[in-house]
Amino acid sequence: MKIKRLFFVKIITCYVLTILYCEFIHYYLVLSQCDWPQIKFTSSTNNTTAPLKFMILTDTHMMGPKRTVWIDRVLRDWEMYRAFQTAVNLHKPEIVFFLGDLTDEGEYSNIEQFEDFRRRFHKLFAVPEGTKVYTTVGNHDIGFHHSVDSNSFGRFINAFNTNGTQLIEVRGIYFILLNSIALEGDNCFFCRPVEKELLRLEKLLDCYSHQAHCSPHITRKQYSRPILLQHFPLYRQSDINCTEPDEAPYPEKIEKYKEKWDCLGKNATEQLIRQIKPRLAVSGHSHHGCTRSLPSNNGIEITLPSFNWRNKINPSYGLFVATPDEYVFYKCLMPVETTVFAIYIIGFLFLPLWFYYLHSKQFRKRINGCVCKYFPSR
Repeated sequence: MKIKRLFFVKIITCYVLTILYCEFIHYYLVLSQCDWPQIKFTSSTNNTTAPLKFMILTDTHMMGPKRTVWIDRVLRDWEMYRAFQTAVNLHKPEIVFFLGDLTDEGEYSNIEQFEDFRRRFHKLFAVPEGTKVYTTVGNHDIGFHHSVDSNSFGRFINAFNTNGTQLIEVRGIYFILLNSIALEGDNCFFCRPVEKELLRLEKLLDCYSHQAHCSPHITRKQYSRPILLQHFPLYRQSDINCTEPDEAPYPEKIEKYKEKWDCLGKNATEQLIRQIKPRLAVSGHSHHGCTRSLPSNNGIEITLPSFNWRNKINPSYGLFVATPDEYVFYKCLMPVETTVFAIYIIGFLFLPLWFYYLHSKQFRKRINGCVCKYFPSR
């Protein structure tokens, strides 16, 4: 009886330790290998202010009731919660940017369901006091361009405290958060404000860079080429030239992109680059990683993969450090889901079988010892 009790204690302990490791310790062990990159200041670099540290993730795709069952939603929410809270606790970013597709079914949801998305987002991705959060809109939040209506667009804006296009300035660094769904050039109801704001930003940045005269009511500031943040990638033909650990798998990698569906249109991309002249563009949407030169060959575009394990077996997020003149980037690879499943199989199946084997062996020895005691050999 004592042997059986000890056996079950070991089994329960094994289960508890496996869960503790997979759901807590493993996240810290994996994500602690990632840290903020260091900017190498040069003699010409203005380093009078501290570099800004910010974190970017995209395509969280909080699941809804139409496409998944409740157990899948609970699992994915928990995985993203553990990964995000671990990352924020380890890295302590000053700003966190979410580049659209916060929800998976935002475009189809009713009022109650969308309110549930809003509540879950603020619970899963809660940040410490003092950390700022900014979001952009994705096609799963309000629909693709042709299906957007004023209700779906308006409720996203109100729920996540964002708008079509906004300029954010922090320590002389300019971020342009853009509603890339609106860049179709067809004068739609939510496209006009974005186009108008882009024209205003173009004039403002030209004023700061001394490329144009400033209006009397504008106070000229130190110019820095902006960082563009949006959901859709800039125009590209495919992911064939992407060489990342989290790149798209074959044959998806060589499939042709559809303009205005998989990426921005070519004309919209050229106009956007010409208007705001970004030094860095960061996007999502494709669910796969890619780093490539901007079409202007005067900067790079980084496409981050989905943060949700349902879309990507090896998701990641980006850590950025920037000054008005420089920026550096490090991609943090998150725990691989198959690795976690393998650890669970070992902890829940193979270790208990091993314990059972050892206890059976020990039990047989005791039985044999008792037999020998009462029936000694002659």
